[in-house]
Amino acid sequence: MNMDLSPKFPATFTETEAGVYYHWAAADSQVLGEAKVAAGKLVLKPQGFALPHYADCTKVGYVLEGKCGVALRIPGINTKENMGYIGVKKGDVLPIPCGSVSSWYNYGDSDVVIIFMADATKAYVAGEITYFLLTGQQGHLRAFSPEFIAKTYQINADKAKNLVGSQKGVLLIKLSEEEARKIPNPNEEVSNILVHNMDASQPNVEVDNGGKLTTIKGTEFPLLEQVGIDVSRLVLESCATRAPSYATESQVCYIAK
Repeated sequence: MNMDLSPKFPATFTETEAGVYYHWAAADSQVLGEAKVAAGKLVLKPQGFALPHYADCTKVGYVLEGKCGVALRIPGINTKENMGYIGVKKGDVLPIPCGSVSSWYNYGDSDVVIIFMADATKAYVAGEITYFLLTGQQGHLRAFSPEFIAKTYQINADKAKNLVGSQKGVLLIKLSEEEARKIPNPNEEVSNILVHNMDASQPNVEVDNGGKLTTIKGTEFPLLEQVGIDVSRLVLESCATRAPSYATESQVCYIAK
């Protein structure tokens, strides 16, 4: 069967004063569904905050620009390796297992840009990352009545309504100065466990005036092994080419300057 392998630009999924989230839709690129891979791109402006959410597939985030804090809760044992507030910066790779709850906050002075690449083998929609929000106008609690929520959480009706309706944002919001001051500093100890920096890694292949190829595998980064994804970064110098090659499994590539 013929497939269109030409590069595709993403579509805007949501845009607010806090930033933009782009995604590549399987409907626009049939090969994503066939290969069962997916991708998205998050741009957060200073003081931009991505509300708590989780996805239906494992993915890896790679920071293209800027720096931000990530509150991450990985399903499993409640240890510092599975939950914490960490900092990520340009060149960092952050694996995110399926079902992990995360929120993202740009505490820097410039935009932070993060590309997400996912294994969509078990995704709800083949070739796409589906997100489930824990709060906001599209939060899952809005599917239930205030009476049901009050009974479930053992709170009164007013508190139940406030729990569901107090957050008016959708996915991306901008924090006020007062709200921003309540965000803690990232935990560097946990960051060193959950994050691996590409810039600090020794290239696997490096050619003068040609470029360099750096690959991170699960054997050197345990959390990457947990999500079952390998990450490679290819840097080509001007007028350089990479020799033809093939992979035994599906790949998704993002082109950046």
